[in-house]
Amino acid sequence: MSTPVYLDNAATTPLDSRVLEAMLPHLGGRRGNASSLHASGAAALDAVEEARASVAAFMGAEPGEIFFTSGGTEADNIAVLGLAAASPENQHLVVSRIEHPAVRQAAEHLGRIGYEVSWIGVNEEGRVDPEEFAAALRPDTALAAVMWANNEVGTVQPVEELAVICEQRGVPLHVDAVQAAGRIRIDLGSVPIATLAISGHKLYGPQGVGALYVRRGVEVRPTVFGGGQEQGLRSGTHNVAGIAGLGEAARLAAEELDVRVAHEEALRDRILDGVCSIPGVRLNGHARERLSNNAHLYVEGVEAEGLVLLCDAIGFEIGSGSACASGGHKASSVLLAMGFDEQEAFSVVRVTVGKDTSEQEIDGFVEAFATAVARLRELSPLYAG
Repeated sequence: MSTPVYLDNAATTPLDSRVLEAMLPHLGGRRGNASSLHASGAAALDAVEEARASVAAFMGAEPGEIFFTSGGTEADNIAVLGLAAASPENQHLVVSRIEHPAVRQAAEHLGRIGYEVSWIGVNEEGRVDPEEFAAALRPDTALAAVMWANNEVGTVQPVEELAVICEQRGVPLHVDAVQAAGRIRIDLGSVPIATLAISGHKLYGPQGVGALYVRRGVEVRPTVFGGGQEQGLRSGTHNVAGIAGLGEAARLAAEELDVRVAHEEALRDRILDGVCSIPGVRLNGHARERLSNNAHLYVEGVEAEGLVLLCDAIGFEIGSGSACASGGHKASSVLLAMGFDEQEAFSVVRVTVGKDTSEQEIDGFVEAFATAVARLRELSPLYAG
């Protein structure tokens, strides 16, 4: 059986062979704990600090502003819960309705224990209105949270503008940049974001490692306690191999970003030119302000799950909705916020290309997609076209 064509890079990216090479010295043999004083410990600590410098350079930050975590979810949780805990006198949050569950559910938790949450909607393209956002900020707002780019539909938010608004109002802004990092150049030296989360496995790095940026002078209280690693903000033995991998992935992403984005945009547009000629298929999200690799599609009269499984059987792996949530057959809160009804929300798929995807693979996918849609529509009671 031939290897399927992987078009679900928003869920996770393949591990770059160069990243694996950077990890290997810390996976076998005589590995050390970065908190130990002996030579093996010092070597592990050197690897951690080298990675910290790479991640900082990748986002225009200082090494001391980078804190390693187990991934994007933990980084988001630490930021939201830690910023709130740092200003207990302020009991109000401003959060967009399209946030990843790692942010949304952390805010919902705070709502259950007494905080008031102002949920900011989006337009039909999935974009936050800066004026509505600004109007929601109050003197007692502990934090605001808006993701840089949506993990489902791929719409990019006006984060630079929102960050300036927050700075002017004295409100720390948390940004989930898990999908944006590596596709949008981030310069935290010029954008006044308070905290920002990234994840290794969206950058062709390893799963199970991420980083949280905390701007110097911003207070974030710890939510995990123990050995005091990461300046006490995130205790726990360092995942040295994972951190080394994240550092190399960040270095490569910074070096290759322009080439990767141009390649992905060309393939994404090739997909859209092909599939949007099928009646009843349309692009979701903003037509221009969107991630370079993301084609999020509504397919009239077809249930997403069936389309994903049939494409998989044909040899193409795509996603339905977000791969970051499991359990329960619920309509996407992102799509509902954009004005989809529940039936429409179950008829969407997400096709996300990567840096190693080829034109030939995309041409094969477009043909297979058209075949799969036609076959499912013949069987679907939802489609009368």
